[in-house]
Amino acid sequence: MLLSQIIAAIGELNREAMAQAQARVDSLLKPPGSLGRLEELAVQLAGITGRPAPEIRAKSVIVMAGDHGVVAEGVSGAPQEITYQILPRFLDGTGGIGVLGRHVGAKVVVVDIGVAREVTWPGVLVRKVRPGTGNIARGPAMTYDEAVRAVETGIEIAQEEIAQGADLIATGDMGIGNTTPSSAILCALAGIPVAEAVGRGTMVNDAVLARKRAVVAEALRVNRPDPADPLDVLAKVGGLEIAGLAGVILGAAARRVPVLLDGFITGAAALVAAALCPRAKDFMIASHLSEEQAHRHMLAALGLKPLLDMNLRLGEGTGAALAMPVVEAAAKILREMATFGEAGVSDMERDKLL
Repeated sequence: MLLSQIIAAIGELNREAMAQAQARVDSLLKPPGSLGRLEELAVQLAGITGRPAPEIRAKSVIVMAGDHGVVAEGVSGAPQEITYQILPRFLDGTGGIGVLGRHVGAKVVVVDIGVAREVTWPGVLVRKVRPGTGNIARGPAMTYDEAVRAVETGIEIAQEEIAQGADLIATGDMGIGNTTPSSAILCALAGIPVAEAVGRGTMVNDAVLARKRAVVAEALRVNRPDPADPLDVLAKVGGLEIAGLAGVILGAAARRVPVLLDGFITGAAALVAAALCPRAKDFMIASHLSEEQAHRHMLAALGLKPLLDMNLRLGEGTGAALAMPVVEAAAKILREMATFGEAGVSDMERDKLL
């Protein structure tokens, strides 16, 4: 099975490359630690890629799209039809990720993994596992086999992008109602109480928020997802785009390519990926802290620190795209910034600077 092969292929960070990168960072023309998180990120990139001086040459944002039967419970203020309608805007450069992907020079890959309608928009990759999930308040989102297929679809998409040259992958999502299954996944895999795990999502007032919390509690009661089996959690209370994104993360990790997480939905996918293979966490970079209240719980469970905090909550991979230049900058300080020796700064002058 592809999934088991990919999990087996995910290795540890390359400690030798990290040691070499750290030694260079410490010798760069600056006071020690003065570039803060950028230095940490540079060393992580060396460990991920296995190269003491990694280079980011091509970037891809993979946006997985899927619909959710749970919208029938009134958990979203937006109609489900928007999932279908907005996809071409991502590709023509007028949607949020279309604009920001173009801004940072990243290829935007849009995948229909579970949109309820037939998708014929030019440029959208149609890899539909099924047309939307079931209503998790009444039963499982999908079958176990469908959950595996969705994860493996994400793995395949990541592999295709990497084969075409991508050496930095960002994750994005589109699916009206998807904060509800994401909250359910957080409850199931991280043990976070429903009241803390469920936020407002998109266009949600107090009445809808209360309904969302009740729906998540009911979904957990009806389906009883097994936290020891992340695929069971996906099948019972997850989403097709969430499963696909978990596969993207695993596929990138197996090929030693850094993967930028976006917000709450991709955080749920990261929880699944980490539960399937804990080593995968080392290959993840948290782009930002979402405005969605429970995102901080996801990042804490993953042991990740966000690069940005800008009150974002759009999804689509927009926060991950914004963080791409930061990742590129971390790689460039290793490749382009001079050391004291290279700059011809003497030990005495160096001591004064430090």
